[in-house]
Amino acid sequence: MNEEKIKTAETYHVPVLLDESIAGLNISPGGVYVDVTFGGGGHTRKILELMDETARLFSFDQDADAETNILSVTDTSGRVLDEDPRFTFIRSNFRYLKNWMRYYEVEQMDGLLADLGVSSHHFDDETRGFSFRFDAPLDMRMNRRAGKTAADIINTYDEEQLAHLFFLYGELKNSRKIASLLVKARTQKTILTTGDFLTVTEPLFKREREKKDRAKLFQALRIEVNREMEALKEMLASATALLKPGGRLSVITYHSLEDRMVKNFMKAGNVEGQVQQDFFGRIETPFISINNKVITPSKEEEERNPRSRSAKLRIAEKK
Repeated sequence: MNEEKIKTAETYHVPVLLDESIAGLNISPGGVYVDVTFGGGGHTRKILELMDETARLFSFDQDADAETNILSVTDTSGRVLDEDPRFTFIRSNFRYLKNWMRYYEVEQMDGLLADLGVSSHHFDDETRGFSFRFDAPLDMRMNRRAGKTAADIINTYDEEQLAHLFFLYGELKNSRKIASLLVKARTQKTILTTGDFLTVTEPLFKREREKKDRAKLFQALRIEVNREMEALKEMLASATALLKPGGRLSVITYHSLEDRMVKNFMKAGNVEGQVQQDFFGRIETPFISINNKVITPSKEEEERNPRSRSAKLRIAEKK
C-alpha cells in the first residue's frame, strides 16, 4: 500500500538531481530546513530521511494538487507526511517565505532547497494549459485561487506589453510580430484555449524550430501569469536573511532567466549581479559558492527523466 502511494506522489513530479541537491544542503540531523517547491514530495522525503526527531522541515507549494501528496508520501517509518511532527506543509507562494517563517517563530534556518520551474504533473495535466500538447483552457496558474489566467493576459494586454513579455521571458526575436498577430486575432474571436493560441501564432514559426519556439512562447506566458521572476527574487532575498552562517542554499533551475538570477545572487548578493567591493577590492557577497562549476544531470538521469536535460544545480553557503 505504501509503495503504491509513494509511486503515485513521485509520478506527480519526478525529482531532478535528487541526491546532488540534498547532498548540497549538508544536512544537520537536528536542523531547520525549507523545501520551497514541494511538488510530489520527493526532495522533502529525502531530507526527512537524514533528520532526527528534533528537526523541522517546512515545505511550500501554492498548488492544491500538490497539497494532496502529503497524504500519500511516507517517511522511512511508514508515517504519511501529514502525521510526521517534524513536517509542516505551507500552501503558499514561496515569495512569502519570510512572513511564514515569522509566523512559525523561525528566526534562522540551516538550509533551503528550491526545484524551480514546472512540475511533471503540470505539463501532463490536460486541463491546466501548461503544455501545447493538449487543447485546454489557457489558464497556467500555479495557484488557481487567485491572479490572472493566461487567457486574461492574451486578451487584455496591449501590443507593447505582449511584445515585451514574449521577448523578455521567451527570448523570442519575433515577439513584436507575435503580439501584433494576437491583438488583431482577438478582435475577431476571444482567445480562450491553447488551441486558439497555437492556431493564431502558427504562421510565425518555422517548421524546423516550431517545437522549441512554442515552448518558449508558453514559457514566457507562464512566467508572466505566475510572476515567477519577482517571486524568485523575493524568495532569494528572504532566504539570505534567514540562513544562519554556514547554512546552505541549493537551487535547481531550468531556463537561462532563472539560472542567471540565481547565479548572480550567489555571486554578488543581488539578482542583477552588481558586484560590490570593499576597500581592498574583495567582492562583498553573503555567500561562498560550493560548486564553482554548475552541476548537471548524468546521462543516465537524462534518459530516465527527459525533463532533467535542462536542469542546473547551484549550491552556496552563507558566510
